[in-house]
Amino acid sequence: MSKQRILLVEDDPSIAELVKLHLENASYEVDHVDTVRAGMDYAMNQSYQLVLLDLMLPDGDGMDVCRKLRMEKIQTPIIILTAKNEEIDKVLGLESGADDYVTKPFGIREFLARVKASIRRGEVLPPIKETEVLKLADLEINEAKRKVILRGNPIDLTKKEFDLLFLLAQNKGVSYTREKLLNLIWGYQFEGYEHTVNSHINRLRAKIEKTPNKPDYILTSWGVGYKFNDEI
Repeated sequence: MSKQRILLVEDDPSIAELVKLHLENASYEVDHVDTVRAGMDYAMNQSYQLVLLDLMLPDGDGMDVCRKLRMEKIQTPIIILTAKNEEIDKVLGLESGADDYVTKPFGIREFLARVKASIRRGEVLPPIKETEVLKLADLEINEAKRKVILRGNPIDLTKKEFDLLFLLAQNKGVSYTREKLLNLIWGYQFEGYEHTVNSHINRLRAKIEKTPNKPDYILTSWGVGYKFNDEI
């Protein structure tokens, strides 16, 4: 059985050496790069089970890497490694498409547990298969190809935006609390960041609704959260 591969994007040599050592001791194969440019190149052109991403890199911001990978439909789990530990930094990281957020300094045991959990979540995603396209008024959602078409035009969504839209559309009329959506789409470890859901809903509405403040598709379920219009 081949080793699981991890891409480490970290410009601090001492941290990189320590992380790489512990990952290799845990039987992972690790590629280490130290710039945004190299991180993008490796992540786009090679296959990995996980990306470990520092935020403060010499040629740019790691969050830009995260956003660009998700825009390119790279679904590899991403864990952000950073010294930034303010709540707003964590929120921005999650909204950029990261799957987890680990602040430095961190304990090796917890770090390895998070690595294992992120890889496991990536592995249990259902395989791509031929599925019926959801057709909802002027909106078409193809789960297998992860494509959204609105009035004949493709709509560019991030991974989390697509997952959120598909979940709601697949369960028309079902009201989900922000906490439930956060747990289903982002995972239990992000409890307490319900405003992340609000910002993703707002961005989705901006992309698919004719009038975002008077939505036709994604409705506010007052006192609960959100639901997809079951009259469409």
